[in-house]
Amino acid sequence: MKILFFILLCVISSHVCALDNGLALTPPMGWLSWARFVCNINCKDDPENCISERLYMDMADRLVADGFKDAGYEYINIDDCWMDKVRDSSGRLQPDPVRFPNGIKSIADYVHSKGLKLGIYTDCGVKTCAGYPGSYGYYDIDALTFAEWGIDMLKVDGCYAEPKDMDTLYPMITLALNKTGRPIVFSCSWPAYQEGSGLHPNYSEIAKHCNLWRNYDDIEDSWKSVLSIVDFYASRQNEFAAAAGPGHWNDPDMILAGNFGLSFEEAKAQFALWAIMASPLLVSNDLRSLSPTIRELLTNKEIIAVNQDSLGIMGKRIYNKSDIEIWRRPISPISSNGKYSYALVFFNRRTLGGPTKVTANLESMGLDNSKCYLIYDVFLVEDVNKFCPSDNITVTVNPSGITMLKAKVIS
Repeated sequence: MKILFFILLCVISSHVCALDNGLALTPPMGWLSWARFVCNINCKDDPENCISERLYMDMADRLVADGFKDAGYEYINIDDCWMDKVRDSSGRLQPDPVRFPNGIKSIADYVHSKGLKLGIYTDCGVKTCAGYPGSYGYYDIDALTFAEWGIDMLKVDGCYAEPKDMDTLYPMITLALNKTGRPIVFSCSWPAYQEGSGLHPNYSEIAKHCNLWRNYDDIEDSWKSVLSIVDFYASRQNEFAAAAGPGHWNDPDMILAGNFGLSFEEAKAQFALWAIMASPLLVSNDLRSLSPTIRELLTNKEIIAVNQDSLGIMGKRIYNKSDIEIWRRPISPISSNGKYSYALVFFNRRTLGGPTKVTANLESMGLDNSKCYLIYDVFLVEDVNKFCPSDNITVTVNPSGITMLKAKVIS
């Protein structure tokens, strides 16, 4: 009866079901625990790495101390396995009392004191993916609980729910969040579960209800996993780009740099491609043990500026031949005659031999401003050169690596 009433309400007044928080006008940036720390709840034997208040406070400290906050990273996101196995006597979710003895609000207060924001996790089904209490039947009370705790981002998974029902379930959560009056970024997994079950998600509708959405498999700490996501996005790029923009983003999952499965070249490639695709930049690693090289990559201001470009246009693959790809994203500034600036990624998927030289004509890549462009490598910002549409540009790209350029339009 409750779901039937909700459907009728949305039919009568469609605007009431849309997300109304004015947030995520650029892709969210922050840190998320899952890919690195998964569901490690063994605090007795592994107190530094278990899912506990200590872990999230440590990461908040590092986000500030190591320059990530200054670079734009602002969210500390708690993932699955934070809950007690049962709700309290009032039906409210509660954290595990041993691993979170001071409660979630105390972590939110600590994170906020650092000038950061706190995210948390739940599920639209009866259980979370790890078997903790889900939010089905409790959407209103859980949204209110999160708001009272001071939560700033909510990730809602889709385990233990029917994908065909998600067209109703996720908008119910949207409405519950709206009713709290607290601005909370809403990250949903709605299309991921529908894609996985053979359904075709309605991305334009999803964009009305979620600030970001997972739409493919969970990322794993491997180059194979990264490439599978890149290929999925390229195969559907027109559809995904049409749904993306300020306030609503496709989410290909976490950034892995600093873990174990990617080489440095592969980590650079993932970071650059996520920036081109206007993806959330949610790193999942141990910030306490990152090398200076990885910190420098993840705080590269030029790459982050591409990701955070205010136009919010998702980039696309424009060339794909012999394991060489070119990706292009329109960015600001725009010239007086309406021509975009661009970010370009030259991606070498080859795994044999040394670096490859790639030559491309500017006009063939869509850079047709008659007054030309100032172009530079995002890792060599001092080396700026002028190129015009008739010019060719040649870059050298390492195997499993990228070269990323910015082409600033000349007015």
